[in-house]
Order: sequence, then C-alpha cells, then structure tokens
Amino acid sequence: MEDKQNKKPIPKSLAEVEQYMKDNVGLGTSFDLGLRKFKVLDKEIHLYYVNGLTDTLLILRTLQELVHLNDNRQDITSEQLGDLVDNRINNNSVEKVTTLDEVVDQVLSGLIAILVEGFPKAFIVDTRDYPGRQPEEPDTEKVVRGSRDGFVENIIMNTALIRRRIRDERLRTELIKVGERSKTDIAIVYLKDVTNPGLVKTIKKEIEQIKIDGLTMADKAIEEFLVKQGYNPFPLVRYTERADVAATHLLEGHVLIIADTSPSVIITPTTYFHHVQHAEEYRQSAAVGTFIRWTRFIGIFASLFLLPLWLLFVIQPDLLPETINYIGPNKKSHVPVILQLFICDLGIEFLRLAAIHTPTPLSTAMGIIAAVLIGEIAVDVGLFISEVILYVAVSAIGTFATPSYELSVANKIARLVILILVAIFKVPGFVIGTTFFILYLAQIRSLNTPYLWPFIPFQPKAFMQILLRRSTPGSKIRPSIVHPRNRVKQPS
Repeated sequence: MEDKQNKKPIPKSLAEVEQYMKDNVGLGTSFDLGLRKFKVLDKEIHLYYVNGLTDTLLILRTLQELVHLNDNRQDITSEQLGDLVDNRINNNSVEKVTTLDEVVDQVLSGLIAILVEGFPKAFIVDTRDYPGRQPEEPDTEKVVRGSRDGFVENIIMNTALIRRRIRDERLRTELIKVGERSKTDIAIVYLKDVTNPGLVKTIKKEIEQIKIDGLTMADKAIEEFLVKQGYNPFPLVRYTERADVAATHLLEGHVLIIADTSPSVIITPTTYFHHVQHAEEYRQSAAVGTFIRWTRFIGIFASLFLLPLWLLFVIQPDLLPETINYIGPNKKSHVPVILQLFICDLGIEFLRLAAIHTPTPLSTAMGIIAAVLIGEIAVDVGLFISEVILYVAVSAIGTFATPSYELSVANKIARLVILILVAIFKVPGFVIGTTFFILYLAQIRSLNTPYLWPFIPFQPKAFMQILLRRSTPGSKIRPSIVHPRNRVKQPS
C-alpha cells in the first residue's frame, strides 16, 4: 500500500474529480456508480454513491439539508461553504478525507462522498445499507433452548450482536481492509483487559501482511493466511455462527475475526477439544450438559475407531471372547470386507454431498432411495454383508454428531488411514495407526497453542472441565491456554 502522502490529493476543480472517477472507477460505464450534481450558494457540489449499498432515504435527507442553504443567499468562500456543509450533514458518522484514493475506497464500500467546489477535503457520510438477511438461528448450531439470532453476512450487524451481549467499554473492534481489489472489511474483536496483547499483535500483523487481489471466500481465505494450515486436514480455528458462543469465547480471552460477507466468525486460538463442544451443553443443567457431552464423545470415538476395530475382529476372530463372537459377519461375500467398508463409507460421503446440492423438497426422496433401494438391494445381491451396513451407519451417525463439520471430515480421513493399516498389518496396524494419530495431533500448534491441550501437555483441572460441564458459578478461572491478562472471570 502506498503512503497517504503519495496518493492524489483532491483537486479544487470538481471537473477533474469527475474525470478521475470516469477514468479510474467507471463512472458513466458502471450503472450502479452514481453522481448527483447540484449548486449551493452558486458553488458546485458533487455527491458520489453506489446503488444497492446505500440507504436512499438518508441520502435524500442530506440533499434536502444542503439545498436549504440556498434559502439564505450570501456571498461566501469555498472554505466557509465547506464548514456550512459540515454542520448541515445530519448524520452521526461523518469523516473528512484529503485524497481521491480514500474517496474511491469509501464510496465503493457503500458510503457517500460529498465534494465542494474549491474545498480541499471530501465529506464521507455513512449511509450504508448492505443487502442481506436478518439474524436467524444457524442450521448447523441449533439448540433446544436459547437465543435464535445468529451472525449474518453484514459485518456491522455481527459486531452489534456481540456488543449487545458484552456492553463493556474495554471491548475493542479494530477494522482492517484486506485485498487489493475486494478491500474486504476484517474486524478483530477482543477484550482489552483480558486478551493477551501479544496474541492480538500477532493476528493483526498476519492479517495486515496479506497480499491478495480479493477475499471472495472471506473467512476461509483469512484462516489459510493466518494459520498456514497447508494439507493438514484438522481445523486450527473454530467457526461459529452463534453470537452467544462468540461472546463466551471473548470473555475467556480469545480473539474473534469477523469478515464482511461471511456469516461465520473465526475464534482463535483453539484446540481439538474446542471443536467437540456445543452450545446445547451450556443451555442445560450441569448434569444434563455433562451427559450430552459424554454422548457426543462416544459418537466421536465411534466415528474414529468403530470400523477399524470391527475390521480387526473380522480379520482375526480369535481376538473376540466367545461371549461376543456374534459381532463378526454371519455371511460370506465375494467382495473383500475392507473394500465393502470403503465403498459404503464413501457412499455415505456421496449422500452428504448430494444432500448439500439437492433442493430441500427432493432431499427426503433421495434419502429413501439411498436407504431402501441401494442399501437393501446391495445386501440382497451380495455386494455388502448386513453387518457392514450396520457399523458404517453407526460410524456415520458419530460423524454427524461431531459439532465441527471440518473436524468430522478430518476424523473420517484418519479413520480411512487406520482402516488401511489394519487391513495390511492387523493388530500392529491398529496400534501404529492410533499412536500415529495421537502423535500427529500432539505436534500440531495453532498460533503457538498445543492442539491437544489440556490432555497433552496434561493439566488435571483444565482436563476435568473438558470431561465435566461445570456450572456457571463454579467457572471462575479463565483457561490458561490463551494466557489471559486477567485469570479471574468473576469479580470478587
């Protein structure tokens, strides 16, 4: 980015400004870029705006106030007229800029620019009215009881949802523009007296160093620049569309990253165990929340290890005690069991992808076709044995029970790798695969945060809070993993 001193200053002639907008921004070519010319006290005034991003009523009120200056005829200088215009703009957000680059950036962001003939500054008025939907409950994070408002694609509304829950004067929302062409607004949100300043500084530095044309994928592109994930399938940041979840993490000392045009907010830093928790656990009593959490843990464990364990018992039935030897296959098939598991597991993934791209009225019919026709007929013709369908289905339910979509897919990849190792090396393959899985997670660091904390490195008190959902009055200490400036949550 060029320094402000090297940018083109606003010329006194508005004809030059208009020509600049035609040559560089597309005024007269792009239908949505507009210019309103009018005269006040015999001096030309230009108002630039973008249709669809501005509130027309606010612009009309501003125009009326400025035109009313003609009611009191007088000879004044451009400097005096500039001061009069400044006083007459009836808006709570007015800023003065001195370069044409700033004018262009602000106009294309949905604000309006008012320029007065002979006046060396432009007035930037916030009349933004971005197209978008109203806050509603996210489909992926529904709760039985709790708030039904969620983040939307409007960054202003998203920061307001957080402000509504944390009305603290120490809450900070710093705005950074990223992308040479998109100029996407990125907000960094944190509590000044809680969040580790080194963490905030690191995140700001990484975001400011992003050099790219545009962030059309918004938060996901920011994540890839921030944590440099590469081909690691496990998520290094947590996404949420719930304002209450975001506010809870702010109070613990995390940093939020909000990208305009995205309904998801990035929570950082996070560990593996942040991805296995859900808001529903905290909307119920501590006992019920713990029960829900353990049920989810069992589902996640099943999604990872149920199929490899069953395949191991199929390959080596002597490992099974006689009392439970019935869990092996009762029928034989011409297709190897490992191939059946892969085909069926990938079939579940086909269904998940198809459900995303299938219109809602047709998704039910698709599910019936998949479950009844494909599954039943595949067993009848001998492609699958019935036990394969059963265990793959249970494993898939565990996958769907994982709160984080990104983690569920990463766990599925890990499961397939362990399946291959079991098929090749049997018991040593299962042991090696499981050990490698744990060691791989243990060496991952997200913004210098151990991924398996508090399991590795082990911290008993913090690990007990993972296993048991503590009541709110009992949660007095913030997690040490974010190195908060203030460890105590509740004032004495």
